[in-house]
Amino acid sequence: MTQIVLLAAGGTGGHLFPAEALAASLGRRGFDVDLATDARAARYAGHFPARELHVLPADTVRGRSPVALARTGFALASGLVSSLALLKRVKPVAVVGFGGYPTVPPLLAAALLGVPTLIHEANGVMGRANRMLARRVTAIATGFPGIVAADPALAPKAVWTGNPLRPSAIAAAATPYDPPLPGGELRLLVFGGSQGARVMSDVVPEAIERLDADLRSRLVLTQQAREEDLERVKATYARLGVRALVAPFFDDLPARMALAHLVVARSGAGTVAELAAIGRPSILVPLPHALDQDQAANARSLGDVGGALVLRQVEFDPDRLALELHSFASEPRSLTLMADKARSQGVLDAAERLGDLVRHLAAKGAVATFQGKLA
Repeated sequence: MTQIVLLAAGGTGGHLFPAEALAASLGRRGFDVDLATDARAARYAGHFPARELHVLPADTVRGRSPVALARTGFALASGLVSSLALLKRVKPVAVVGFGGYPTVPPLLAAALLGVPTLIHEANGVMGRANRMLARRVTAIATGFPGIVAADPALAPKAVWTGNPLRPSAIAAAATPYDPPLPGGELRLLVFGGSQGARVMSDVVPEAIERLDADLRSRLVLTQQAREEDLERVKATYARLGVRALVAPFFDDLPARMALAHLVVARSGAGTVAELAAIGRPSILVPLPHALDQDQAANARSLGDVGGALVLRQVEFDPDRLALELHSFASEPRSLTLMADKARSQGVLDAAERLGDLVRHLAAKGAVATFQGKLA
């Protein structure tokens, strides 16, 4: 009889892509996989290798007012009731959460029913939903080492696996870095994720305008921009004569990373993991107002080893970016060195490590059987 593992993930790419990678790994081990998520997942979950997709009621904490807290509480309570019914029907051997508030009800339901549970924390600091769950789950997997080492209640059940990579990122990682030639093309990739593309649209075109005409003529630019910013960004590049592809979404982003000489991006966990695996130099601008400052922690993993230049958003202005682009273009060797240092932080087998962890968890139902085996 096939065993089912229920994966739970918030409905964004940052949560769903690592869940997708684990699903593929579990499929190779003979498990069936179901996915529990929220209504936002449709954009990303179309190719998710799940036996069944379950959309559960959930809501994030959007404020501290009594009305906002009541709305969130009602959604989570409704999700818990739905999750209890789901687990009794599906009978999974393990439930794995990847962060975001849609993971809270199914993980709590699994803990109440005695089903083995695992959360994966992708970021360099633990997010709010995972913090709510951490003491209740059987085991914790982390994308970065040591993030719960200082907590004596959590450290014994934590294992560093790295961040699982989607298949397209694994494929892109096989492409060696091809540095720009002196006087040749400089391929620049710019993206910001769902929360961060606006600053890229505000800063990058103005920085390109500040470059000398010779360097502008060498640029080949690919940039993500929000729908409301598309026309003004395209118009600026057209006026400057810059070869540019501007779109609101790229479904082949890892392949585009592999083609880039330099990436300018936010520092979500998935972005950092893919930059490291593929081995590409980057200028990272962490999202400044995140409550947990998770993107700053993620960026440090590459910045501290010289694989990325990390700029706070207050430092990320057209003059500074133009200066850095000119510097990198003038010294291509520095880009090659950054690419090598970024690649040194890559974990290509994270999905397999996490798959091993889930298999042990499903078989034994106790963290003691696998603690330390994958570290």
